[in-house]
Amino acid sequence: MARKIKKRDVDKQLLDAIFKIEREWKQIQNIVEKSIDPHDSSLQYEKLSREKYLFLLREARHRKISAIRY
Repeated sequence: MARKIKKRDVDKQLLDAIFKIEREWKQIQNIVEKSIDPHDSSLQYEKLSREKYLFLLREARHRKISAIRY
């Protein structure tokens, strides 16, 4: 018998992913800012990380999730 997935568990996973992607995006952004001549791939990777972060934030807003409650 399969275990039922609880909304609270999924919400916690979403918050964890948001924090992880945010740290990743900030690190990449910091490296690109300190680079004299950043490669196009670095800029694209930074943009991709930012878009992932914004997507997860929109999902959290849609699900009415707040980090304060967890």
